[in-house]
Amino acid sequence: MLTCKKTYRDIPFAHRQHRHDGHCALIHGHNWGITLTFACTETDSNGFVVDFGKLKYLKAWINEHLDHACLFNADDTEAEHLLCNAGHLFKAYILPNSACEGIAQHLHGIFDQMVRAETNNRAWITEIEINEDSKNSATYRP
Repeated sequence: MLTCKKTYRDIPFAHRQHRHDGHCALIHGHNWGITLTFACTETDSNGFVVDFGKLKYLKAWINEHLDHACLFNADDTEAEHLLCNAGHLFKAYILPNSACEGIAQHLHGIFDQMVRAETNNRAWITEIEINEDSKNSATYRP
């Protein structure tokens, strides 16, 4: 198996951990990084696991769904109230778990399918690391 990595840095978005007993229960933002590890057993005709120049579809997804968004856990009862009253003040993204760990796992489910489709199942994502600013990170490996 061969691997390569691509990192998307400085993606501003906010989140909230509604069950947290401290300040993380408040909506707060970070500059996030997403590092994708791609894998294959057979390279493309150029010898690449993936062609980094042809990953614009991943960047477009990040820009559409995460850039300047506010992430909420699906079971956050306050999110519904905020979304009903927010109008167009912010972009919301709902997922099962908006912690670094949950974001990594969630994005794997989305990005892995996209990469497999774009490469006719020749390549896949074997790992996603999420960086919360430069201090904290979590990694998901299926």
